[in-house]
Amino acid sequence: MNKNIPKKTDGIDYAELLLKKQTVWWKRFLDVQAPYRWNIRRLNPGFVLDIGCGIGRNLMHLKGHGVGIDHNQQSIEFARQRGLQAFMPDEFSSAEFNSPERFDSIIFAHVAEHMLEDEAVHLLGKYLPNLKTGGRLIAITPQEAGYKNDPTHVQFMKFSELRNIASRLNMHLLREYSFPFPRFAGRFFVYNEFISISTKVV
Repeated sequence: MNKNIPKKTDGIDYAELLLKKQTVWWKRFLDVQAPYRWNIRRLNPGFVLDIGCGIGRNLMHLKGHGVGIDHNQQSIEFARQRGLQAFMPDEFSSAEFNSPERFDSIIFAHVAEHMLEDEAVHLLGKYLPNLKTGGRLIAITPQEAGYKNDPTHVQFMKFSELRNIASRLNMHLLREYSFPFPRFAGRFFVYNEFISISTKVV
């Protein structure tokens, strides 16, 4: 486990760590985000609501075609400095974007593992009215190596847990897969991900 990661995700130290990790020169030089950027774009998510957007990595991948929400004030400030539309939860509640069926997709990337399953259901349920009928929930969580690498992680969210969350929200599972490598790689490759896609049917 990486002991240099802060114990909580809502402080300035965590936001600064995200910024440092995502902007380090060698990652930009090697464009390590290229496969993840390609993956999120090929899903054609449309206009997205990125819950737990952090400093806006996925919104950047989607060229800002969406809105982000995060509970970390400094992360929101960093996202805004990058030209993105991002809000604290209380700010979003009074924003023009907070309207029924406003979004084509909800992105829930590297958030569920920071809470218990019940908490994830509660959080997503709060914003589900903002998702269009037929819209998609794109949930992304780390596999074993990635989960163990961060002390702020609370519950290991593999496919079965992500299915449960979707089911409890009355959503229909469309697809689930391991990315960028097959499932076995998640035991040693920190950046292997579970990806679960479900659709709003009611």
